[in-house]
Amino acid sequence: MSATETLRQDHLKIRRLEKIVIKCHKDLYAEKPIPISDLEKITFVISEFLDAIHYSREEDSYFACVASYDTLKEEIRKFTIEHEFSRRIAKNIAKHVQRWKNGEDAREPVARFLRTYAIYLNDHLSKEDEFFKRAPEVLSKEEEQAMYEQFQSVMAVSTKIETVMKEIEYLEKQVWFIS
Repeated sequence: MSATETLRQDHLKIRRLEKIVIKCHKDLYAEKPIPISDLEKITFVISEFLDAIHYSREEDSYFACVASYDTLKEEIRKFTIEHEFSRRIAKNIAKHVQRWKNGEDAREPVARFLRTYAIYLNDHLSKEDEFFKRAPEVLSKEEEQAMYEQFQSVMAVSTKIETVMKEIEYLEKQVWFIS
């Protein structure tokens, strides 16, 4: 396995979340019930996996290494801007889920920001997948291996990924998702 392959595998996990987010926002717009606890799980996965693990891997290690070669710097700059956009959407989802949990009717803004997030994920992941096809051309096998080992060295990350995957599996089994 390599650093690039690890990030591709992350994308497969994120695509599973994307399907959940799409189903969720469509059901919310259709006035179907979605438990607030499930919406909180979605915000948890976004925060703990996308932001704390995946974006960190990309921004702190992978992009930094690839950018040192100058060939893909402009794309990397755009990706980091998109990551910040993602964080802002995620904050709005969490804020409106909390409002709803506190008794306000926040169904519409939750649905709207989930829809925005789903659109973002599809666009962003598609662009990064193309980037990952080209980035290894500038990375040596040693750099790929060193980053991969760095990704694997933090035991807390492995534990967090297991927890996040359990949450995704839970959400995929919910009645509102299956129906």
